[in-house]
Amino acid sequence: MQANKLTIVLDTNVILHDAKCIFNFGVDDVVIPITVLEELDKFKKGNGDINIQARQFLRDLDQILDEKDSRIGCVLGPNLGTIRVELEPNKNHINGKMSMSNADHKILNTALGLNADNTIILVTKDTNLRMKARAFGLKSLDYTIDKIKECDTLYSGKRVIELENDSIINEAYDKGYVERKDLTIEYPVANENIILQFGSQSALLKYNAVNNTYDKVSKSSAFGINGRNVEQIFALNSLLNDEIKLVTLAGIAGSGKTLLALAAALECRSRYRQILLARPVVALSNKDMGYLPGDIDSKLDPYLQPLWDNLAVIKDINQDQIDKIAKMREENKIEISPLAYIRGRSLQRTYFIIDEAQNLTPHEVKTIITRAGEGTKIILTGDIQQIDHPYLDNLSNGLSYIIKRMRGQDIYSHITLAKGIRSKLAEVASNLL
Repeated sequence: MQANKLTIVLDTNVILHDAKCIFNFGVDDVVIPITVLEELDKFKKGNGDINIQARQFLRDLDQILDEKDSRIGCVLGPNLGTIRVELEPNKNHINGKMSMSNADHKILNTALGLNADNTIILVTKDTNLRMKARAFGLKSLDYTIDKIKECDTLYSGKRVIELENDSIINEAYDKGYVERKDLTIEYPVANENIILQFGSQSALLKYNAVNNTYDKVSKSSAFGINGRNVEQIFALNSLLNDEIKLVTLAGIAGSGKTLLALAAALECRSRYRQILLARPVVALSNKDMGYLPGDIDSKLDPYLQPLWDNLAVIKDINQDQIDKIAKMREENKIEISPLAYIRGRSLQRTYFIIDEAQNLTPHEVKTIITRAGEGTKIILTGDIQQIDHPYLDNLSNGLSYIIKRMRGQDIYSHITLAKGIRSKLAEVASNLL
């Protein structure tokens, strides 16, 4: 037995989160309760990300086990542990304290019944199951491979520099840029937004990693929408820049994330084949919507209404453009759709806005971005403090993951919008409630 080697028992939600999770535990042995396979069987059919994850995992497991006895354990690969399928024990190890008709309780019972020389750990995204496991003295952890360490250290996309005189600010206004050698900033990040301040004077810059300069950022307008604060000015600059192919906008409710993205898309409409707006449909308790009255559009309309609301605001500001927007809708040059309907489509020269991206898993975000074709620009917006997905939090969601991983790429830009502009009431409620 190898020192400090563990036995990892996997819950179904970990596999649905990351089909390749079994390869991320190093030399530790992995146990799949038979109940997990039964649950995965329910997710095999469908086009959602969890369905694809289920199918991928089952294919991988079948290939690993091949014709071997899955109860004995097969080596996952070089420098990796083994994997085996564990049948549910005959003995009730939870002592009748909880119903054995519950799949979570069956998985817990299997973990408690394991006969292993190593320390047993139940890995699950389900907070409640982790607490139940600990109540029985079983160690239980979250799956944190794709989780960022701290929310407070997440890249904000900007920094403020206090100057000792106004010479650099004057240079920025005179030349439109500042040479990197003239402005001492420790480890600047590509497309990072810089606020220079000297007394009441200020200048807004963005670091151009290609030219090694700090380029001046000017106030701009997009389809009648103007930046109302510094963060919004930075956001519009990135949203209108075709050289930046991926933009993330994080911020509290009412900070203007979706409105700015849609306005910028309309401003850039001549340079793109289509404007596509989508958002994930996360139903209550992560359950199917079921057989509700009406067609699929009637079911999905409540989830897509926020996107329609933002389009209505832009229409109200641009009364003379209403017919043009309506024509774009008729010709499908503006399309609003659930994110699940996007899979498999070809996204060429598309201005693609994904709203509520904090409700996506890191794998889902990766899948979306890797589908970007030539000339496509992708915008992800969301509030990492308002997550509806039952197995995600502000550290493990796809939006936080992308902000952490893409930082420093010259085709990527991020800005956190700190202030609400919807109304004073909305801002106070977001901050205090």
